[in-house]
Amino acid sequence: MQRDERKAATAAYKERKTEAGIYALRCAATGGVWVGRAADVSTVQNRVRFSLAHDAGLRASLKAALREHGADAISFEVLERFGEDDIPYARDKFLRERQEHWREKLEAEAI
Repeated sequence: MQRDERKAATAAYKERKTEAGIYALRCAATGGVWVGRAADVSTVQNRVRFSLAHDAGLRASLKAALREHGADAISFEVLERFGEDDIPYARDKFLRERQEHWREKLEAEAI
């Protein structure tokens, strides 16, 4: 990659719009649901898939479902998306509150 191309790619990455949000992992075999939050839901799926593949940083109940049924039984879904204009100043607090809302609604565990 040439220097100008690299600079353009870096600039485009820095200027991209991010969407914060709430997501869920569901185990089809057990019916288990886990709810998490992310500052950028467009990139969190890759992080979650990596964690599932390497059994890293997961709740004990999610690890158990993963070991028993495999990663293919765990699905990923975005429950809510928020643009930069939708989120108040205290983004982390807002996302925690929305995560708690979905956790209660789905009777799920937090990630």
